[in-house]
Amino acid sequence: MKVGIVGASGYTGGELLRLLLPHPHVEVTQVTAERNAGKFVHQVHPHLRGQTELRFVTAGVLEPCDVLFLALPHGEAQQHISHYAHLAERIIDLSADFRLNSAEIYAAAYGSPHAAPEWLPRFVYGLPELCREQLRGANYASGVGCNATATTIALWALVKAGIVTDTQPLFVDIKVGSSEGGSTPNAGSHHPVRSGIVRPFALTGHRHEAEVRQSLAECGNFDVRMAISSVEMVRGVSAAVHLSFPVGLSEKDFWKAYREAWNSEPFVRIVHDKTSLHGHPEPRLLAGTNYADVGWEYDPASGRAILLCAIDNLGKGAAGSAVQCMNLMCGFEENTGLTFGGIFP
Repeated sequence: MKVGIVGASGYTGGELLRLLLPHPHVEVTQVTAERNAGKFVHQVHPHLRGQTELRFVTAGVLEPCDVLFLALPHGEAQQHISHYAHLAERIIDLSADFRLNSAEIYAAAYGSPHAAPEWLPRFVYGLPELCREQLRGANYASGVGCNATATTIALWALVKAGIVTDTQPLFVDIKVGSSEGGSTPNAGSHHPVRSGIVRPFALTGHRHEAEVRQSLAECGNFDVRMAISSVEMVRGVSAAVHLSFPVGLSEKDFWKAYREAWNSEPFVRIVHDKTSLHGHPEPRLLAGTNYADVGWEYDPASGRAILLCAIDNLGKGAAGSAVQCMNLMCGFEENTGLTFGGIFP
């Protein structure tokens, strides 16, 4: 299948190329980058030297293809979605433009009205762990927010089991790497990086809260409160959800819920081993992967618990999930091109 990437010079575009170039069922035929038009891909993404001879082109010369990935800054895809739909039967948008299913909620979260609200119901939310059946054969899939992905996956097992309910606020402490901010005009950035300095991240009212509430809506009206700050790493998201349970739950209750939710999932791994140095999810072990590692810490005496999830923000939080969506949409094996397990040490 012929694949194109619009906005391929940013971090997520580069990660898409890394995953798609060796994919056995697709051929990347065109990549756009307005400011880098004419340059070879490896001049912008040096790790892809020798992997492709593609050059960047402008969006104005895009030709029809089978699948079109949109890796544009937030707000741009919605301006031209009808045009892109004429070019490709299947579209996967990595920005925030089509993640929320309500124009009103979008406007509240992003501070401006949606330019194509009629398109919102056409997009399936691109998190296969929650929306797998809707993604099979779908024509349009949205991207996922990396912080929303880590938070949702951290919570999902206990929400699904009815152990976590909407009767208390969910305080989420999220640590992220510098690549979440992006570094180029096409990176889809919302926390710009300049000269290696990351600007302050949101400590209240992060827009991904709306995404998590939407994902959990079938189980209740959850009050999600994120606090996000940067740490000394390039790739990675580490989410820790702080909450309290009635005294009396046991480790067996947690294991049962997590196994029921995740044992059949190809890209979610339970990491909970009190005897190991690496007994909790660690984002540095997930760089370059499409895996989400989940775990928890629970004190039965006080009822206090912390639910954990670690991902690569460019992998499971962006390009990895997008390729996973493509596999489902096109009828390929879901894990095709996504089995890299990380590097240690």
